[in-house]
Amino acid sequence: MDFTVYILFSVTINTYYTGHTGEAISERLRKHNSNHKGFTRKVNDWTLVYAEKYQEKKEAFRNEREIKAKKSRTYIEGLIAKDK
Repeated sequence: MDFTVYILFSVTINTYYTGHTGEAISERLRKHNSNHKGFTRKVNDWTLVYAEKYQEKKEAFRNEREIKAKKSRTYIEGLIAKDK
């Protein structure tokens, strides 16, 4: 099973969201854009702007935490730019 660290962007609130999942990224995005609990429930225009695959959940979780710990929009936008 693969795990994915992903970054979403919402134009409405001009915000990035970072997460990780073991399910298909398309399904996870659908859930973020539907009526559910959590930070991303505020809007429904999330788009996937970055994704990185890992073989192990602990690696994906560690990378997600690393990205979040930086608390830097510049860092996130650098990751996105490198991915293109």
